[in-house]
Amino acid sequence: MRRRWVKVLAITVVVLAVLFTVADRVAVHYADKEAARLAEQKYGYGNSTDSSVDVSIKGFPFLTQAFAQDFDHVALTAENFTIDTTSNAQGGYLGVERLRLDLHGVTVTSLTARSAEANLVTGTLTLSYDQLSGVLTRLAGSGGPVKVSQAPGSDGQAARVGISGTVGGRQADGTGTLLAQGNEISLNTPGAEKPVATWRVELPENVGFSAARATPDGVQIDMVGHLVNLGTSRFSR
Repeated sequence: MRRRWVKVLAITVVVLAVLFTVADRVAVHYADKEAARLAEQKYGYGNSTDSSVDVSIKGFPFLTQAFAQDFDHVALTAENFTIDTTSNAQGGYLGVERLRLDLHGVTVTSLTARSAEANLVTGTLTLSYDQLSGVLTRLAGSGGPVKVSQAPGSDGQAARVGISGTVGGRQADGTGTLLAQGNEISLNTPGAEKPVATWRVELPENVGFSAARATPDGVQIDMVGHLVNLGTSRFSR
């Protein structure tokens, strides 16, 4: 009789563990989708037909973190959305290949306002040379295609890029600079006194660019932020 009772108890524990795991995964899936939808609305990361936004709340169990209103790590990835110039120049939209944000120490600060804060946010933003070439060609006017490529010499928040083509009626072959400061990206062509254009990226409060470099696959921009206000959040649901 005792063995049978122990066996029934063991089976019950296993069944309850499975049910809890299933419930936990269902809850985190819902929270991921809701957080991604809110990111699309708040920051405009879902503004093109090809764009996608994915949020993943790390750690297990999710329900324990949710009840405590405290999450160790939340990752957000947005792909193929567009940003516009600060002057809203016609044809000046720039496609972002990928934005990755890692939020550490996320705390829900208000259930009624659905707001949250993160102790630390790190991330990267990637711009492809094809997208940079396309926007520079559109902004350059009728001078023909302009090509942007990797160049050596990136330093700090300035990524060095190779540029070839006609910009503003003059030949602009040489090395240009893509500068990432705050939440703005500006592109200078060789010999130009002013940037061709400046684009603004919507980022969480207190998150800003920290470094930029030209890689074989595109320009990669790093970002960091401390005590970040995430605004509206549904991580707790």
